[in-house]
Amino acid sequence: MKTIYHKADTRGHADHGWLNSYHTFSFANYQNAERTHFGALRVLNDDTVSQGMGFGTHPHRDMEIISIPLEGDLEHKDSMGTTAVIKKGEIQVMSAGTGVMHSEYNQNKDVPVKFLQIWVFPRELGVEPRYDQKSIKEGEKLNEFQQILSPEKNDEGVWIHQDAWFNLGKFTKGIDKNYKLHRKENGVYVFVLKGSIKIGDKTLNERDGLGIWETQSFTMEAVDDTEILVMEVPMELPSYLK
Repeated sequence: MKTIYHKADTRGHADHGWLNSYHTFSFANYQNAERTHFGALRVLNDDTVSQGMGFGTHPHRDMEIISIPLEGDLEHKDSMGTTAVIKKGEIQVMSAGTGVMHSEYNQNKDVPVKFLQIWVFPRELGVEPRYDQKSIKEGEKLNEFQQILSPEKNDEGVWIHQDAWFNLGKFTKGIDKNYKLHRKENGVYVFVLKGSIKIGDKTLNERDGLGIWETQSFTMEAVDDTEILVMEVPMELPSYLK
């Protein structure tokens, strides 16, 4: 088993006043040649947007874009005609494909919105743009993994054009939990939302990340009451990036 450990305070940081953003991988003005991606996982941004502020209309293409609100409400509009509000307990996916324009704003005038913005390389270029949004609170279970994303249209959670699986987990202190990978070619990036966990000889605290690959499974121990996001993605980049 191979691992790479990213402490929370080693992430890139940008404070624009209205936007406070932490970048696990290279993004915008934060460029780190040693942290450009983890397999097909290209972006993991931890964003806080001030009251009533947001990202104006801008383009994307050939990327699977996932948003997971942690606090507050995020308003989304796009060139496909979608107008939606994504709340805590929901997940949004946008397959940019051949091209889409969109905007994201904090719908609330009194509280900030905090959310994870995640980009995954699709397995192929030029797919038809699409939008989807689902509640993930309904399947929430303590001390179990909750699948929120997969490659399958009829599976739990949303789906994307990539052999990737995302799971959320809430674990009480002292619980051991084993994660088994879906594909031997995949790796897993574990991101701690709250609390702390131990994997092997590494203890991960809030907003720490650990990449794991060349293994079929691994076990994690909840050092405290903990919330985590587990992102399983192919380690080999798509052929169009080689």
